[in-house]
Amino acid sequence: MSTTANILAFAGSTRRESLNKRLVRVAADAARSAGGNVTLIDLSNFPLPLFNQDLEAADGPPESAVRLTQLMIDHDALLIASPEYNSSISPLLKNAIDWVSRPVVGQPPLVAFRGKVAALLSASPGAFGGLRGLVHVRSILGNIGVIVLPDQVAVPAADKAFDDTDKLKDAGLTSKIEALAQSLVEKTRRLCG
Repeated sequence: MSTTANILAFAGSTRRESLNKRLVRVAADAARSAGGNVTLIDLSNFPLPLFNQDLEAADGPPESAVRLTQLMIDHDALLIASPEYNSSISPLLKNAIDWVSRPVVGQPPLVAFRGKVAALLSASPGAFGGLRGLVHVRSILGNIGVIVLPDQVAVPAADKAFDDTDKLKDAGLTSKIEALAQSLVEKTRRLCG
């Protein structure tokens, strides 16, 4: 069994002051501490047009989609902090999933997703912490072959949850994130090793 769990971590937001970007950094650090090999990316470095099959047919996939797809292929697991937009997934995250799910020449269908392990988190100023949006993220990923861990972490009142060093003020939430990260590393090693 492999001793390395290669994890791709990102937030479903490109906003500079995104609460979910802050959260995924905390989770990525926890996954590293648990022994994971974590690559933290920012989706703003992968600009993508809205998915359009006519655009794809005319010009092929955008270069950013090709790079993002390869990154996902190269990793065993995903660590995703997803904002909630109107009780659902952010358009940015859904669009990235749509582009990456497209066929890759010479590869099996859904090669970037099938058999990967994922851990989900969310942060929101609201009382539910983005939980309602995670239901849709979980459904989408499950339908394209991702093994989504049953545990997840939502951070309510997230606009007040971080200190000046971008650590969570609540030790209980920090412990939950550490446990989720540990589970992601262990399950990834077990399933993908």
